[in-house]
Parts: sequence; structure tokens; C-alpha cells
Amino acid sequence: MAGRFQLLKLDAEVRVRRALVSGATGFVGWHVAKKLKERGVEVRALSRSQAIQELDVETVRGDLRDLAAIEAACEGCSHVFHVAADYRLWTADPAEMYASNVEGTRNVMKAAMKAGVERVVYCSTVGAVGMRKGLIADEDSPVSVDEMKGHYKRSKFLAEEVAMEAAREGVPVVVVNPTTPVGDHDFKPTPTGKVIVDFLAGRIPAYIDTGLNYVDVLDVAEGHLLAAEKGRVGERYILGSENLTLKQMLDRLAAQSGRVAPTIQIPYFVAYAAAYCSTGFAGLTGRHPGIALDGVRYANIKMWVSQAKAERELGYRPVAVDDALRRAVEWFRGQG
Repeated sequence: MAGRFQLLKLDAEVRVRRALVSGATGFVGWHVAKKLKERGVEVRALSRSQAIQELDVETVRGDLRDLAAIEAACEGCSHVFHVAADYRLWTADPAEMYASNVEGTRNVMKAAMKAGVERVVYCSTVGAVGMRKGLIADEDSPVSVDEMKGHYKRSKFLAEEVAMEAAREGVPVVVVNPTTPVGDHDFKPTPTGKVIVDFLAGRIPAYIDTGLNYVDVLDVAEGHLLAAEKGRVGERYILGSENLTLKQMLDRLAAQSGRVAPTIQIPYFVAYAAAYCSTGFAGLTGRHPGIALDGVRYANIKMWVSQAKAERELGYRPVAVDDALRRAVEWFRGQG
């Protein structure tokens, strides 16, 4: 997908003056808003119902599915950071996820075009990148919607297509694809944060042979700002750091938390069978499964990627994730 559109190449960096941030009540969006504030940017945060914790920013009420509300929120903004998403590995009503992730993104693009913003940074996911066993993926790895396993990945893939279509129509969109962020202020928590919480609670007795690219959420937030300032319209940039097996990540988490990492590896088919039963029962009860089937499906291959393009074009410089794991442990323990 990358390289299909090279509509604009910036001759100079774009300065962010006033920014709308969707998703500032969530993990990545909160850190994007915080970093913008630290740079002296006026921040307007879109929220359905609540103020933004610990951040002194303007809050406007609105839902991604309400085009009029998004248009009002975009007025007077030089930049839009669209970070909000329905990020769950299981939902009783998939239509809600598509309404927020796909149609919500369509509304943001329409509102940004109407407001004449200078740049939109759309936060996609590394899950929308083509993955192959044994290969390190990048922005050019071939992929299709048929390869998207589960409603979250599929909805984010389709939302990224909406963003790219908007770029073709003249909206100045840059796409970023974060890998697996870790760190403090993971409010819900995200599925990755839930792994950390479960580890701290002693609920991860074993692991499977899988792997992800992990990244400090502070680097992801910095990557959003770099994309706004230096990114090429119609291009996507992977924001990652370290390719680690699950066992390596749990060992590092053990070093930061003082807990013992699991030493038992279970076969993939055992995890799949357990998740299949757990998710099937959730379908009957409407309660979230203890083990989401989509999460296990994602683990079938090591989702390892390269962030070389972001390093080369944006000046993106991620660090190791050990300090992010330390901050996550401290923050979750502080939250009880």
C-alpha cells in the first residue's frame, strides 16, 4: 500500500498550532495530547462523556459517528490527530466496531476537508500490514482485506483504506501504524495492558511460541508528531521498536516487576482450543471471554516488523521498551 500515493512532498516541516485529538481519553491518544501540550500546542480533545485525566486541555463533547459534532470540533484547528478506535479482541456486536472505526474515520476525513486543516494524522495499526511467517514486514508488504483475522483488524484495515481514499481526494492525510505500545496511563487497559495486569496478578502460568514488535508509548506519541511535521501525504509509517518473542517480553516484565516469568510453553493448538471454547461461551452469555479467539489467531505468526521507513523519513528514534515496562508496572500497581 505504501508508495501508492505521493501527492505532496513537504519542502519544510509543518508546524502544529492548534490540534484536535480524538481518543485522548485512551492510552495512545492521551500521550499524543500530552506531548502536544508539552510542545506548546493548543489541544482540543474530542470525548464522548468525560474530561481528560491529568491534562489541562479543551474538551469538546462528540461521537465519531456524529459528523456534525466532528465538523464543529475541527473548526479552527491546523491539525487533526485521529487516534480514537474501538480496540477490542471480542465484541458481542461487531457492527458497533465498524461504525466507530470505519464510518467514524470517514466522518473525520470529511470534517477535516471541510475545515481545511493542514494535516491529518490517522492512527492505524500494525495489524493492517501484511504479515508472513518467517519474514520481517514493512509498509510495502502485500496484504488484502481477506487476510484480516477478526473484526478489529478488519475494521482498522478498512478504516485505513478510507484514509487513503481521502488522500487521493485531497485530504492531507499521513497514516501511522503503531505496533504494540506499552507504558503508563493504559486506562482500560488495552489487550496488551491486560497481559501485564494478568502477569502481575499471577494469571499467566504459561506462554505460547509467538512474538510481537513492542514499543514505548512515548515513542509512538513522538512518532505522531513527527508524522504531522515531516510525513508525506498518502504514506504510512510503522511506529515500532523491538521484535520480541512473548517469552522474551515476559522475562523483561519479570525483571521490572520482581515476579517470576512462566517457564512452561504450551502448544498453539491447546491455546486455540481453550480460546475457541471460551469465545463460544461468551457468544452465549454476552460476557467477554477469558481468552479471546482472535487474540490467539493473531499469535499464529510472529508479527515482527521494521520501522526503518519512519527512522529514515521522519527522524523517528525509538528506544528499548524496558523503561516502558517499568512505568507500566508502576502505573498499574498504583491503580490497584
